Amino acid sequence: MNRKMRMGMVGGGEGAFIGAVHRMAAALDGEIELVCGAFSSNPEKSKRSGAALFLPENRVYGTYEEMILREKELPEGERMDFISIVTPNHMHFPPAKLALENGFHVVCDKPLAFSLEEAKALRDIVNQTGLLFALTHNYTGYPMVKQARCMVQNGQLGNIRKVVVEYPQGWLSTKLEDSNQKQAAWRTDPKRSGIAGAMGDIGTHAENLAEYITGLQIEEMCADISTLVPGRLLDDDGNVLLRFNNGARGVLHASQISAGEENNLNIRVYGEKGGLEWHQMEPNSLIVKWLDKSMEVMRTSVGNLCESAQAHTRLPSGHPEGYLEAFANIYRNFARALRKRLAGEQPSEIDMDFPTVEDGVRGMAFIENVIASGKSDQKWIKFTI
Repeated sequence: MNRKMRMGMVGGGEGAFIGAVHRMAAALDGEIELVCGAFSSNPEKSKRSGAALFLPENRVYGTYEEMILREKELPEGERMDFISIVTPNHMHFPPAKLALENGFHVVCDKPLAFSLEEAKALRDIVNQTGLLFALTHNYTGYPMVKQARCMVQNGQLGNIRKVVVEYPQGWLSTKLEDSNQKQAAWRTDPKRSGIAGAMGDIGTHAENLAEYITGLQIEEMCADISTLVPGRLLDDDGNVLLRFNNGARGVLHASQISAGEENNLNIRVYGEKGGLEWHQMEPNSLIVKWLDKSMEVMRTSVGNLCESAQAHTRLPSGHPEGYLEAFANIYRNFARALRKRLAGEQPSEIDMDFPTVEDGVRGMAFIENVIASGKSDQKWIKFTI
C-alpha cells in the first residue's frame, strides 16, 4: 500500500498542549497525514483550529460524531483510516466507541477512559471488531527502555526481585487551577479527570513503565495517597508499595507537588545478577550495575543493542533522542501495522510494539485500586480488574 495513513483527530485545538505533540509525532516519519478533525467541543473553535492547520473547510467538523459518520460516507480512497483522541479523560470513551463501531482504528491518549467500566467496554469492542487500538504511553517508545526490556526478557539480570519507579513533578505545587490555566484546570477536576489526579495523570505512566520493562504484573498494593495543596479536589502525591506476580517487591512514587522537579520519571530494576537504571531526563543512557563486575553505561546507537532498541533508534550516537521521537515510535509502529493489515499482510512483532487496550485496562485498574487502597484501613489490597 503505497500511501500515507490518513488520520482524523478529536480534540487538540487552540490552547491544547498534547494535541500538538501528537500531530508532530504522527508526522515525524512521513507515514501519516492529518486529513480531518473535530478539534474542540466548541464548533467555532474547531473550525478555527482546522483552518490554522490548513485543512480543507469541509474536513473540519463541529463534533466528533459528525466527523466519524461523515468520514464513513466518503469513498475508501479519501476517508480517514484512524482517529487520534487527544481530549481530557472524560472524553476518551465516547469517540473511541463510535469510531470502532464504524470501522475506524484508534490511537488514544492515556489513561484509556474515565473509569474501569468504560475501559472494559472498550476492550470488548476492540476484541469484537478486531481493529487496531494504540494507547500513547509514550515512554515505552524510548530505545533504551526497549533495551532494558530486552535484557530482562533475555534473563541477563536473573529473576527480578525489586522494582523502584518514580515520577516526581513540581508544576502543581501551588493551586494553579485557580488561575484558569487550562492543563491544571482539567487535571484537577473530578468531572473531567476521574477519581485520581496525580495517580491518574502520571502514576499510570509509572505503573505502565514498570510492567512493560519487567514483563511482570502488579498483584497487591499498599498506598498512601495525599492531597497536600489545600482546597484541591484530587490527589497530588502518592506513595505505593507493590507486590508483583513473581514475588518481586516494588515502590512507586508519583507526585505533582515536588517543588523544583520537572519531568523526572525514572526506574530501577534489580534482579539476582544485576540491576538497571533509566532516567527520562537523560534518556540516551541505560545504567547497568552487576553483582560481580563493574558498572556499565549503555548508550543509544553505541555497541550491540538488541533488535528492538536498534529498530527504535533514529539518530547517530551523541545526538539526543527525546520525548517527540519516543512518541513518534508509537505512531510509526501503529502506522506500519495498520498499513500491513489493510494490505492483508501480517504485522511484525516490532510493528506491534505499542501499548494496547489491554495496557489501558490495567492502567484504569491501577487507578481504581490505588485510590481504594489509599482510602482503606487495610494494609494490603489485591489488585483486581
